[in-house]
Amino acid sequence: MTTGAATTAGRSAEQRVLDRIERARLRKAKVNAERITLAHGAGGKATQSLIEAVFVDAFRNPHLEAMADGATLTLNGAARTVFTTDTFVVSPLFFPGGDIGDLAVNGTVNDLAVCGARPMYLSAGFVLEEGFPVADLRRIVESMAVAAAAAGVAVVTGDTKVVQRGKGDGCYVNTSGIGVLERDLTLSPSAVRPGDAVLVSGPIGDHGVTIMLARGELDIEADLASDTAPLHEPIAALLDAVAGGVRVLRDATRGGVATVLNEIAQAARLGVVLDEARVPVTPVVNGACELLGIDPLYVACEGRFVAVVDGEHADAALAALRGHPSGEAAAIIGRVAEEPPGTVLLKTSFGGTRIVDMLVGDPLPRIC
Repeated sequence: MTTGAATTAGRSAEQRVLDRIERARLRKAKVNAERITLAHGAGGKATQSLIEAVFVDAFRNPHLEAMADGATLTLNGAARTVFTTDTFVVSPLFFPGGDIGDLAVNGTVNDLAVCGARPMYLSAGFVLEEGFPVADLRRIVESMAVAAAAAGVAVVTGDTKVVQRGKGDGCYVNTSGIGVLERDLTLSPSAVRPGDAVLVSGPIGDHGVTIMLARGELDIEADLASDTAPLHEPIAALLDAVAGGVRVLRDATRGGVATVLNEIAQAARLGVVLDEARVPVTPVVNGACELLGIDPLYVACEGRFVAVVDGEHADAALAALRGHPSGEAAAIIGRVAEEPPGTVLLKTSFGGTRIVDMLVGDPLPRIC
């Protein structure tokens, strides 16, 4: 076989694989498992199937079908409002760089921010286990208060439940948030176009690896802290700098950057091509991931977001992010392409290309 024929055969084989992936994605979502597993909470394929086959199917409406971080609502013809909710079950409750309290506030603030809203109000619901130390509860609540003040939001309502000893793992926190859209914009994967640039606001994977090391299950010591932080200010700077050039924003929590970009690519019916050399990962996170056999692209962040912007505004968008303290290490990590639709490809440091699929399984459970 000649070199040209071999190359053609290789491309044909690759196309057959992509075609099989495409057919699988077009099938109606279903849950094959008889019982819930940790993978259903990891943010990847199992989570997406559970949401679509159970929750969206039962509560079907346009807001839920959008599969966004929050629902954009118009109430009595007034300003558009964004509503979101999230539940936090992180283990351990306290970790380098934060705890379940500021994680809950920042996580909900960020869900509002990536919808383009200014966060305003939060609720706080607690599920406490019998015997949980009051001193730890005070520490968590005080952390929430500090985070809320830093984000400019008020905790205005809440709820508390107590379960029997051994039934609740200490403390779970649910936070819901309300924000207001002050800009005339619509952020959606449907706005993404070929040639758009893909940016990430800083180094990825810090939070997930910090949680894993904090559990003490691995004999690894590292100078690493969670990246948990509110994102509304760098997002506002980005939206101000490039006006209507921002297509879609997502915070890269469960499932990491890889899963977020797969969701965008599938919704937009376009391809995303990443450059591995441009993806910012600290040496500590990279080293820990190599030891654990985990790809940093799948590791959760709690203070980083992914932005897809008009390619013509890429440099201005990058400058806006790097002008904010939390975005100093922001980077353009890829581009949107027409092919292959619904797929994320990675140009590796070795010169090859591989498919970066949505997260399967749960390599780091209970990270948020």
